Amino acid sequence: MKLESLRNIGISAHIDSGKTTLSERILFYGGKIHKIEEVRGGGDGATMDHMELEKERGITITSAATTLFWKDHTINLIDTPGHVDFTVEVERSLRVLDGAVLVLCGVAGVQSQSITVDRQMKRYNVPCLAFVNKLDRSGANPLRVANALRDKLQHNTVIMQYPIGAEADYEGHIDLITREATYFDGLKGETVRTGPVPDHLKDEVEKYRAMMLDSISMYNDEMTELLLDEKDIPLDLIHETIKKAVHARQITPVYMGTAFKNKGVQSLLDAVIKYLPSPMDRQYWGNDNEKNEKVEIFPDAKKPLCAMAFKIADENFGQLTYTRVYQGTLKKGETYYNPRMGKSQRVGRLVRMHSNDREDVDIAYAGDIIAMVGVECASGDTYCSEGINVTMEKMFVPEPVIELAIKPAKQEDLVKLSKALNRFMKEDPTFRVSVDKESNETRIAGMGELHLEIYVERMKREYKANVIVGQPKVNYREAPTLSAKFDYKHKKQTGGSGQYGHVVGELSVNTTPKSDDDSHEFVNGTVGGSIPKEYIPGVEKGYRESLARGPLGGFKVINTKFELKDGTFHAVDSSEMAFKVAARMAFKQAFLESKPVILEPIMRVEAETPMEFQGPVQGDLSSRRGMLLGSDVRDAYAVIIAEVPLSEMFGYSTDLRSKTQGKATFSMEFAAYRPVPSSIQEQLVKKFREEQAKGGSKDDD
Repeated sequence: MKLESLRNIGISAHIDSGKTTLSERILFYGGKIHKIEEVRGGGDGATMDHMELEKERGITITSAATTLFWKDHTINLIDTPGHVDFTVEVERSLRVLDGAVLVLCGVAGVQSQSITVDRQMKRYNVPCLAFVNKLDRSGANPLRVANALRDKLQHNTVIMQYPIGAEADYEGHIDLITREATYFDGLKGETVRTGPVPDHLKDEVEKYRAMMLDSISMYNDEMTELLLDEKDIPLDLIHETIKKAVHARQITPVYMGTAFKNKGVQSLLDAVIKYLPSPMDRQYWGNDNEKNEKVEIFPDAKKPLCAMAFKIADENFGQLTYTRVYQGTLKKGETYYNPRMGKSQRVGRLVRMHSNDREDVDIAYAGDIIAMVGVECASGDTYCSEGINVTMEKMFVPEPVIELAIKPAKQEDLVKLSKALNRFMKEDPTFRVSVDKESNETRIAGMGELHLEIYVERMKREYKANVIVGQPKVNYREAPTLSAKFDYKHKKQTGGSGQYGHVVGELSVNTTPKSDDDSHEFVNGTVGGSIPKEYIPGVEKGYRESLARGPLGGFKVINTKFELKDGTFHAVDSSEMAFKVAARMAFKQAFLESKPVILEPIMRVEAETPMEFQGPVQGDLSSRRGMLLGSDVRDAYAVIIAEVPLSEMFGYSTDLRSKTQGKATFSMEFAAYRPVPSSIQEQLVKKFREEQAKGGSKDDD
């Protein structure tokens, strides 16, 4: 297989935009399946939704991979979930893909999760095409959606097709490059027929073609000159210019169709192989752990292996590890080095995935996406050939925002629950398990109610573990609002050598956090050896350990800067441990003086409701301390956008259904942490103090 003819692509979108339906058609036209199944509506369910829960709920929960062939090209395809609670599935897929298709609903256009997916594509610099789906629906308008993509997500959209007909009369499209009308005949749209542009559309087609050529000529001087001279532009030049601009993420070509009615999918596949990059066209980086420097990774089968495990699933026959080979070859039966674990592991079996089915292979080359069977590792691990020590750049993992207490219903369920928790934690980096030191209660944390609900359901089904679930608990945060100085001396004298550590400095608000998951900064500003350098790591450890449980309400602390300016030491009694304790107590002292606030997770909520229920839905969101950001009218539906504290959103889906006769839907995603009202802060602080009084101080845990 030539690398130039390989495409690793993902299908990403807001929930219910038709991603899985589109994937099903791609598999059908690519000859991978011989019968189309629908996401909802009986049958066996869509091929890529292989879990029972996915078939029942009609949503994608876990990303699924497959391989198909289209016009002498190999396409590795990953269908990702659209619900924000399963966002890590999109995150890890986009981390290893070379290109993506952003699917947008022809009626709803750009929705909340479209924004999140777009942010993820930008994070990994993934080039994409846009596909405006569901054009058979009432109110669908692909040109309006393309404009929304430009206005809301700042994509430089270029419309590549013009629709023939609209809504129920949608027949196909006109290719603006070739000026050919394309129709999809046959029972499943499998026969692609081309013809001349209908007379009544000729003027519009010429207008949009001129706009398209004008947009892409910005990236090619030769095209600009030909346009200015009013000369015909060779088709090869147009294709080459689009390809280069897409690879550089300078433009987003917009395609259209209706996957459900089998129209437009083959044209999208043609665009995928024409314009999305092969592994040869992307640049990838790793970190050489020996030299501690960035190194470029090349998709060359002859070089030493460099592969990344991006998703794991524990199954009856052992762990299934989805792996992207970036460089070299991965062979069955060979041994490879895992830098994180510091040891070599043997790969006993390699398989190529087709959703939940697998096909054994002996070797995988640079650019391939396959799975290793029975290799114990973690998501994000790198595998190298013996003799090199390289780690691929990590993926971003968002912090959980919601917690639930969970316990076995009976003693015999304890082992089953423990097995389930260990497996899920290993598979999903956003699913966390902890034990509350005070109450000895097991807590599970995740990205939302649905996320945890699915895992609880899987415990019952897959492990037959009957569990009792407590009330949801919000993951609050604490942060300082002012700078506060500290001067703390830790002095303890017992028999023999004592403990002595003295730290002086300032705690302030960190206004330039390195990343979402590291918002702290430690600065050593001591001079003249006032504190010997061997004790400085102890000071930093003490500070960083204090961040896990803030002194105000017992919540994780964010956005701090700890500047050590001075201090004193004792020639005999000082130690790293003494300075660690001094730093912890200094942090507590300064933090409580910094006018700290408790922050709560605020969710961006998008509710879609029939117009007659707009008032009650808006009123309900306001009553939940929601801040209405605006509303939009799409046909007979109102889309209300608001920011609401997560603590007020528990049980919202039931309330929304009852207020709208079951006709409204909503989605939400994490927006930001913001201060809670003072009355709520007082309650949280009071509760924390009462817990401390009952169980003794937690500062020395």
